[in-house]
Amino acid sequence: MNFITVEKIDVPELQIYQQLRDQAFRADSSFIADSPKVVNLVLQSNVQVKSILATPQYYETFKDLLETKKIPKCYVATKTQMEQIVGHKVHHNCMMHGIRPQDSLLQALGDHIIMLDEISSSENIGSIARSAAALGVDSYLLPEQGPHPYNRRALRVSMGLSSRLKIHRYDDIFATITQLQTDGYKIFAAEVTESATPLNQVKVPEKWVLLMGHEGKGLSAEVLEACDEAVVIEMQANIKSFNVAVAASIMMYRFLH
Repeated sequence: MNFITVEKIDVPELQIYQQLRDQAFRADSSFIADSPKVVNLVLQSNVQVKSILATPQYYETFKDLLETKKIPKCYVATKTQMEQIVGHKVHHNCMMHGIRPQDSLLQALGDHIIMLDEISSSENIGSIARSAAALGVDSYLLPEQGPHPYNRRALRVSMGLSSRLKIHRYDDIFATITQLQTDGYKIFAAEVTESATPLNQVKVPEKWVLLMGHEGKGLSAEVLEACDEAVVIEMQANIKSFNVAVAASIMMYRFLH
């Protein structure tokens, strides 16, 4: 490994650790991962690593894992230096600069897909990714204009498990739904409607897509019309809905079992 002891914190190569905050984006698809748990999970994938910024303790503790990867630059810093570089207090001793993998093709996704429409919260993006990976739903379909599963906060909330998923971002939801239906998927819309099928009564086919709507607005009437069936979680009276990440987890578990 190429160890570089940090002596000056204003080195241009280190500025990305401060610049790439939650919604920041660069043309080269760079991302930042925080904390040993997240970094180590990402390191177990095929993600391209540009550098690591960490304390000597991190490098010593995870020496065996790091030696299996080709990491161009391993910056060695004190905790104080790390905080000076990122511009705030940190509660871990490791960060990583990587390049997001290219999107999977739509036709390369698995038989079970979790799909999002206009989700605005990075936390929800990350939480749904974590649940999907844990439950065995390996394909994640998201709009191009929303938060990316590899943005800083989403990746942290997912505990790095976004790296275990096939990710595809779409531009046109209606064209995407039509293509999925052509490819043999049944599209289930998670929405509270009068005609929605209760979750405990849904008949799950071999190939399915579970579509979750916006945290506040849900799914539009036009999107609901394009789907094959609406499904709803049975709830107590006068309770409108679950948090979207909680609802997605409950529904994915039911669809798989």
